Amino acid sequence: MRRAIIVRLPRLGSRRFAPRLVPTVAMLALGALCVALGQWQLGRAAEKRALAAEFARGDAAPVALPPVPDGARYARVAVSGRYLAARQFLLDNMTHEGQAGYRVLTPLESDGGTLVLVDRGWLPVGANRALLPPVAVGEAPRRVTGRLDRLPRAGIELAATAERGWPRRVSYPRLAELEAALGRPLYPAIVLLDPTAADGYVRDWQPPAPGPERHLGYALQWFAFAATLVACWFVVSLRPPGRPA
Repeated sequence: MRRAIIVRLPRLGSRRFAPRLVPTVAMLALGALCVALGQWQLGRAAEKRALAAEFARGDAAPVALPPVPDGARYARVAVSGRYLAARQFLLDNMTHEGQAGYRVLTPLESDGGTLVLVDRGWLPVGANRALLPPVAVGEAPRRVTGRLDRLPRAGIELAATAERGWPRRVSYPRLAELEAALGRPLYPAIVLLDPTAADGYVRDWQPPAPGPERHLGYALQWFAFAATLVACWFVVSLRPPGRPA
């Protein structure tokens, strides 16, 4: 004789727990998405912690440039050569403490013939954008020390207006664009000039923002959304007595 299998749904007070298909599928899909986004934010926080650690390691003794080991984004480097003062770039749309300005990129030809862009720091735009700030620098042989970094990138890239003359104003350029303007290949990273070095401007170098704390906060929010979805699904799955599941 076969025995019937009876499934008894749990009760909570006078209500019974009877989840329905559509709310359950929606909860699982949206909950999985929230958890995935939370995990992604945790990954971003780990990346920012790694960048901060790299930035801290940049305080070590400088390594001769070129070459530098791969992956050393903030490695402290030293390069000897001469500035090409007649061909400098002004990175537009750079701010410092809420004020608009430029970051000055000056090519330096190393003793070995490699062309390296040195970021000499930030300076304000001034009252008239039509007048570019003076950024003259001597071309005597020198030894430059600083940290390796990448060119700044915009969150949303717009078509840039080509300008002529030197110093040349550029807005979030790619390395290939600067190489085309100079007519020569460039070292694939820029050098952030040390704050104590001569011939520089404002150089308050910091690790990329936002820091890992903000990403951790975002991750907690996504996990809280997932928990809220589960709680809402549980509540709507409670059925009053006599109502069909």
